Amino acid sequence: MSSSGQDGPTPPSSSTSQVSTHHRPPPHAQPPETMVEMKRRISATTSTNSNGESGSDRESDSSDLGLDTHELGHSGRDGIPLGEVTASTTTTTTTRLPIQDVEDEDEDDDDHSLISSRDSTAREARHGNENASGRLLDVRQTPTPRRRARKYARDEEDSVVRKFDRKLVLFLAALYLVSFLDRSNIGNARIAGMEDDLQTDPPKKDWYEWALSAFYISYIAFEWMSILWRIVPAHVYVFAIVMAWGLAASLQSITTSYPQLVFFRAVLGAGEAAFAGVPFYLSFFFKREELAYRTAMFISAAPLATSVASSVAWLILRVAGGGGNDAGVITPWRLLFLIEGMPSVVLAVVAWHKIPDTPEKASFLTPRERQVAKWRLKDEKKMLAAAPRGSPALDTAGANAAEKSRTKSKALAGLAALRDPGPWLTAAMLFLANMAYSSLPVFLPTVLTDMGYSPLEAQGMAAPPYLASFLSVLAVSGFSDASRSRSPYIVSSAMASSLGYLLLATSERLGFGDSVRYAAVYPAAMGFFNVVTLTIAWNINNGRGTAERGVGFVLLQVVGQCGPLVGTRLYPKEEKPYYTKGMATCCFAMFGAAVLAWGLRMWLSRVNAGLDLEEGTGDMEEGRGLVASAAGAGAGAGAGAESGGGGLGVVVAGREGRFRFML
Repeated sequence: MSSSGQDGPTPPSSSTSQVSTHHRPPPHAQPPETMVEMKRRISATTSTNSNGESGSDRESDSSDLGLDTHELGHSGRDGIPLGEVTASTTTTTTTRLPIQDVEDEDEDDDDHSLISSRDSTAREARHGNENASGRLLDVRQTPTPRRRARKYARDEEDSVVRKFDRKLVLFLAALYLVSFLDRSNIGNARIAGMEDDLQTDPPKKDWYEWALSAFYISYIAFEWMSILWRIVPAHVYVFAIVMAWGLAASLQSITTSYPQLVFFRAVLGAGEAAFAGVPFYLSFFFKREELAYRTAMFISAAPLATSVASSVAWLILRVAGGGGNDAGVITPWRLLFLIEGMPSVVLAVVAWHKIPDTPEKASFLTPRERQVAKWRLKDEKKMLAAAPRGSPALDTAGANAAEKSRTKSKALAGLAALRDPGPWLTAAMLFLANMAYSSLPVFLPTVLTDMGYSPLEAQGMAAPPYLASFLSVLAVSGFSDASRSRSPYIVSSAMASSLGYLLLATSERLGFGDSVRYAAVYPAAMGFFNVVTLTIAWNINNGRGTAERGVGFVLLQVVGQCGPLVGTRLYPKEEKPYYTKGMATCCFAMFGAAVLAWGLRMWLSRVNAGLDLEEGTGDMEEGRGLVASAAGAGAGAGAGAESGGGGLGVVVAGREGRFRFML
């Protein structure tokens, strides 16, 4: 206890349960006070109160400010020994400072100081720092990153995210809209006269299917280019690939035979394959829990593009006077390719000036906002880098897996994704979903004409199901992000799609009319668009580190894009007007996607349970180590020996920032 007649601070007794490790030298010996020393003095004054205030009073007095005292003691600069902490044997006292006071002179020092403080703590424990009872306590060697002081206000972060949404995500969505427009408008061109104009002599009945397959064969062959988003500057990369597919899409209008069309479709597939890496690119700007909705904003352009393609085709046919008839100089299907291909060429030029390579190079952010964009992702990167590369509950490699993975090169770390069942299962899900995703948009106008509608009516009726799918993708992805869960929404969407295809497959046998068949298109389309969007986000969410996310995403695309090779062959002319086999195949495919999603959820739940079990024990060890470090440091300063040797309090670190697989 402190005495009123004594000068200077008095070592606290065991009744206060406080250990202070910092004593200021006499005023005459003290050099000019630095910023870090001022922070340290405030910390020590709060933790060692000579006026006898209670712990609760001290906590309440400092609760309005923003910094943990552990962070102040870990700076490792200006002569303050690394590893010093202010701790309690039963509680952790917190002192907070205004946000602007915790900004470092160099943000890169944060990583160094945090790591250095842990290394120093472990080193002191190995050299014999003991607690009051004389026992040497273990210090956890690879603790989970501790919660750090925020260098920015929450409204600053929200402002940065909103700017990314408005300036980056919406522009990428516009690019994806024109890419899917150029990919899927061939279905509208087919019933607008293209089939008759391009047929060879002698005719070949499956030329249209080959034109569709050429796109996806090229798409798969160039899927590896998705990983180049991390290598080539993004603004250069986007300009090149958008310009390439824009020219190919526009030049389809001058083809005179199906072989020429097949060539341009292959070039189009190569360009769009590279652009498929956009969700991976978005992970450079957004946190895990923010990614699904942004991916949805991007991919939702696909159903919107199909709706736009049908609407534009309807307008062109209406003005031209009908499908297949010459409208002056150019036929309707050629005009369709030209009008819907040229916007890509224009947007490619805009992309050169608008696309940022990294968050720090975003021209639409202020200098302060660029720093906030960098800082807000820093802790998440540390968490992902510290995450185990195996499944602790199932992998016998055990505790050494995470430590060994840190020493691997980025290339070897990326290959770890190939040993993880997660990317393989999401790739299989995308394969199944893509069978429907790639086929219905390019065959629906044909299916509608086979129901008895005119080409003009079929173009108009093809638009509403995809407009509904656009709204569905945004809503479902928003709910998924809010709940930080993927599998329940994937399973429910896949089952809804499977039900829609079941109605279409059984319509001939059960005698359903055209109105029921058309209504069944809505859940079928809405379901597979949701599944594709959330599966891509789920794959990226569970990648631990940039290298693994990149390899996992390429695996997802290479395997998943094989689905369209099957999907584009599901609706041969011989099966019209009901196309029973194709509808039944998509029904089973979507049901299979639901089963795989649920199975992946079960497996990831087991892995997360293993991480909880392992880190639950680690929490106890880390807590004892922190107390031991504080007690040892206090003993070295002459105060720890009087703190009492009664039992040890356990400081259990919070679970914020710890990596867990998203379910």
